[in-house]
Amino acid sequence: MIAAVQACGIEHPWAHQALAAEHALEGDSVVVATGTASGKSLAYLVPVLSTLLDGAEAPNGRGATALYLSPTKALAADQCRSVKELSQPLGNSVRPAVYDGDTPFEEREWIRQYANYVLTNPDMLHRGILPSHPRWSSFLKSLRYVVIDECHTYRGVFGSHVAQVLRRLRRLCARYGSFPVFLLASATAAEPAVAARRLTGLPVVEVADDASPRGELVFALWEPPLTELQGERGAPVRRTATAETADLLTDLTVQGVRSVAFVRSRRGAELISVIAQERLAEVDRSLVGRVAAYRGGYPPEERRALERALHSGELLGLAATTALELGVDVSGLDAVVIAGYPGTRASLWQQAGRAGRSGQGALAVLVARDDPLDTFLVHHPEALFDRPVESTVLDPDNPYVLAPHLCAAAAELPLTEEDLDLFGPACADVLPQLEAAKLLRRRTKAWHWTRRERAADLTDIRGAGGRPVQVVESGTGRLLGTVDAGAAHSAVHEGAVHLHQGRTYLVRSLDLEDSVALVEQADPPYSTVARDTTSISILETDTEIPWGAGRLCYGSVEVTNQVVSYLRRRLITGEVLGETKLDLPPRTLRTRAVWWTVTEDQLDEARITPEILGGSLHAAEHASIGMLPLFATCDRWDIGGVSVPLHPDTLLPTVFVYDGHPGGAGFAERAFHTARSWLMATREAIASCECEAGCPSCIQSPKCGNGNDPLHKRGAVRLLTVLLREAPEEKPEKPEESEKPEKSEGPEESEGPEESEGPEGDGKAG
Repeated sequence: MIAAVQACGIEHPWAHQALAAEHALEGDSVVVATGTASGKSLAYLVPVLSTLLDGAEAPNGRGATALYLSPTKALAADQCRSVKELSQPLGNSVRPAVYDGDTPFEEREWIRQYANYVLTNPDMLHRGILPSHPRWSSFLKSLRYVVIDECHTYRGVFGSHVAQVLRRLRRLCARYGSFPVFLLASATAAEPAVAARRLTGLPVVEVADDASPRGELVFALWEPPLTELQGERGAPVRRTATAETADLLTDLTVQGVRSVAFVRSRRGAELISVIAQERLAEVDRSLVGRVAAYRGGYPPEERRALERALHSGELLGLAATTALELGVDVSGLDAVVIAGYPGTRASLWQQAGRAGRSGQGALAVLVARDDPLDTFLVHHPEALFDRPVESTVLDPDNPYVLAPHLCAAAAELPLTEEDLDLFGPACADVLPQLEAAKLLRRRTKAWHWTRRERAADLTDIRGAGGRPVQVVESGTGRLLGTVDAGAAHSAVHEGAVHLHQGRTYLVRSLDLEDSVALVEQADPPYSTVARDTTSISILETDTEIPWGAGRLCYGSVEVTNQVVSYLRRRLITGEVLGETKLDLPPRTLRTRAVWWTVTEDQLDEARITPEILGGSLHAAEHASIGMLPLFATCDRWDIGGVSVPLHPDTLLPTVFVYDGHPGGAGFAERAFHTARSWLMATREAIASCECEAGCPSCIQSPKCGNGNDPLHKRGAVRLLTVLLREAPEEKPEKPEESEKPEKSEGPEESEGPEESEGPEGDGKAG
């Protein structure tokens, strides 16, 4: 094994690699939390491959096996290539294979019988491997190591699901007589051992001192200039982050600089590649084919071809979603352009770290979008550079998460009393509910799954909520890709513009029953943005504290959301060309929210008259949603909000901010605990903005269901000033973090979530 590592040109490991390998070989679960390009892969590959090599001497040639879990298919394919390169001198002793939804059926049986290093993702483990564990018995019996790469991505609801999938894996392994060691790799994160323990349910040793050398990284904060145009309500309009990023990618490509532009949405990635290709055609036609888009939802052969082209240097520029952010070894990159703050400092450094991976200097540019948070960050760089990265928060005891996994576990093997410790203390409350719903039945000492359908299909661990909608070209019947069910209403409604690999399509029809969107190629001079309405009702108040005469509350709510229309916006400038009504069914979401109320006296003190009350609440709501990612480690698109001058449940003017995931994802709770700091930053962001009556940099929202009307900037500042004057001091407590949900937005006044990228680079938001 040492000879194989030296054959790759590595004479000695870094100190952190050696330490992690030592722990692994001694049987300790370990998390390596060091920077990008610090050789985390080698830290776990050396002990794993060494153990597989020893196991190859067993009579069946498979005395030891290892399972590698990655949040994305791209990363698993990339790691498989690395393992094959590293293990080449070892002959056939190490047999790596990728087992995911793209694996041909004829290969699957060979992998189950002979592969000893299986690379897969949590989705496949949940739906494919664990439910059919008898067919995997020889693999599970010999399982020595489970590698969990990029484990910081398992946060919020998605992370909570993965934590329960890992508990199901540990339970089945124990039944087959194996107790694998868990090896986790994470980007630099706060308290990685705590997060790793919560994820695996096991004690984990932390290795966090990065001993690898680094090249210089020049980091630029870039604010697009104001244009001559006027936006909604006559507000000044900046050039879009999309247009600026496309220009930067074009300039870098012309200079032969290998670059990736990270974009938050699939549509944004496609748009940037289209604009860059058009600009390059004007300069040098030979460069047009050297820029492309990369996102989730592509057919597997298209994804693999793009990854190969990037590795070979055939592609100079790539506009990518977070599907490419994680670990894919895009070595040799000179520059990274980040279109809009990605939502967490951890993600920002992860993306920036893709540049300069061979030790040379590199450039990272954060291009600010026209919204309160991005504007705040480019004017307050200390909020990015002087603060630690966030800790990863997940809650395996969330009953919305736990219930389907208890059913899945019972379907794999009947659940016994002894198993309940493994799944956590919340089992005692959830099991009787599952019995009452006739999903589980207790016979003697165990609970059994009672239904004919597969228990693993009860939940989609990425929270997509239903089967993906297939995007089909109407003339040819060709499948272009898929869109998550949660994003379909807003992304592929009738009349929507759909981009795919530089080509533009118009959606002719959306069939929700058959989950098919029919599209045809077109060339409209505009993009489309969905608009929706939201109403909210309080189910239960868990906690409330007085804020002067008003109250700050946290609890359970039900949100009803409906996509009602879409705007057509001119490409590049973003100018609104018109609005078209839609007839789509409403959707409901039971989740967690934070809300605050104000009284007549407080309104009088803030000089808020009935005429400006709605606009003041609405403006404060928009800005607070824009600023929450600094405190709750979510993303603007993960959270929704509603503001009502007289809410029927509180009988007072009320502002709600809610999690966009069933059962909640932890960010509304975080907002409740940091409410004073959060709303002070919100007030500061509105008050310090130079605009006259409100703009996208302070109180206008890109996803408002009411067309950003009414809004009252000065009223919001006065209202927050009065509210904060009587705010109680916060107790110091640990930071938290969360994950990506599913779309929603405005009633009386409101805003909610839109398309964004989940860990597989698949769109969803809350």
